[in-house]
Amino acid sequence: MNIIIAGDGKVGSMLTRQLSAEGHDITVIDCNSLVLQSSVERYDVISVHGNCASMSVLQQAGVKEADLLIAATNADEVNLLCCTTAHSLNSKLHTIARIRNPEYTEQIYRMRDVFGLSMVINPENQAAVEMERLLKYPGFLRRDTFAKGRTEIVELRVDAGSKLCNVRLMDLRSIVKCQVLVCAVLRDGNASAPKGDFVLREGDRVFFTALSQNLTTLLKNLGILTRRVRNVTICGGGRISYYLAKRLKKSGISTQIIDSNYDRCVELAELLPDTTVVHGDISEQDLLESEGLAEADALVTLTGLDELNMIVSLYATSRGVPQVITKLGHAGNRSVIDSLSLGSVVCPRELVCSNIVRYVRAMENQTGAAISVHTIADGQAEAMEFLVEENTKHCGKPLKEIRLKPNILLVGIAHGANTEIPNGDSMFHKGDTVVVVDTNRHEVIRQLNDIFA
Repeated sequence: MNIIIAGDGKVGSMLTRQLSAEGHDITVIDCNSLVLQSSVERYDVISVHGNCASMSVLQQAGVKEADLLIAATNADEVNLLCCTTAHSLNSKLHTIARIRNPEYTEQIYRMRDVFGLSMVINPENQAAVEMERLLKYPGFLRRDTFAKGRTEIVELRVDAGSKLCNVRLMDLRSIVKCQVLVCAVLRDGNASAPKGDFVLREGDRVFFTALSQNLTTLLKNLGILTRRVRNVTICGGGRISYYLAKRLKKSGISTQIIDSNYDRCVELAELLPDTTVVHGDISEQDLLESEGLAEADALVTLTGLDELNMIVSLYATSRGVPQVITKLGHAGNRSVIDSLSLGSVVCPRELVCSNIVRYVRAMENQTGAAISVHTIADGQAEAMEFLVEENTKHCGKPLKEIRLKPNILLVGIAHGANTEIPNGDSMFHKGDTVVVVDTNRHEVIRQLNDIFA
């Protein structure tokens, strides 16, 4: 497909890398010629220097022949104008805009057709949704949901003294005492789809597929004590903090936000009357202690500085805070990050890119496209949900008789309201949905039939 990416910042660069690797023809627009030069040198893309909201620049980028435009500059207004202008030049064009300001939420929803928008992405709101889900299930580093919330892929780390240490996967059932399937293991920075004789070691990050109703049992039998989160301390008063505090209020969770900008504190206090807002510097240990860090059920670091987020999260872990969530804008060197006690790490731009890639694949293949796509294991694996259709191969055949491509696992089947973690006798039929995990990222799985050998 011909795709135009307007804005070559963090999100734009990540999308350029991923979509160009999948074989799409990418044109990148940006006002910064040095940034464009870097993208052209690293990826096989065309660059256009200029204002992406300008009609002449869009025409130079080939908007009339494009299939999709992704507006991801750092200005919401520019993204909106870019999509509106591009859609007026090409009425068949699909457009995706990154819109971050909460003030625009309602009017964008009501004026979507006026702006010519196919999809709106809000990185901060998506990050807040992810963090709220983690806070509702303390103990997991990450949760991805499938089958309308009935099946999940969750991440756990094997720490020293864990019941998972030195356990073969075939013996796992006797420990967790519920039906789970290990779909991927990340060890020393490398992801694999392990077999039954695989032995878990300290430091492994393990990705379990389980029914949502079994998550509490899984944690309990692994000796991971959890309690309902009742109070959360948020460090940093940016947009994610605003969205997260609003969501936690609806869930009945007490929240306090600490920020060093006095004017922002006043603004947040007006926007969030039920949230405690504290003006102060979170890098000061005395402030954190005086605000009850040791008594907090969870701490979330959401400043704009990755280094500060990491330092405060490490301190919170050392003080015994039960759950820590760290936001990172740059999550590139995961081997270093994994060696630190940062709790759950959330990268907003990775969440955004996953959603956009799913949309692109759905455009490519209108029938048979994945219902949802989640990147797991530091980007080395994908978990995808597909609808079983009339032309899907091997319907009604036991899984033990079906050969899948290497490094692919079928980890969940939903028959209407009933879901199962499959075994060799399980079967799928037309109308079911299946969850597939692919740890071989050299070949893109665009439809369900692509998984079969």
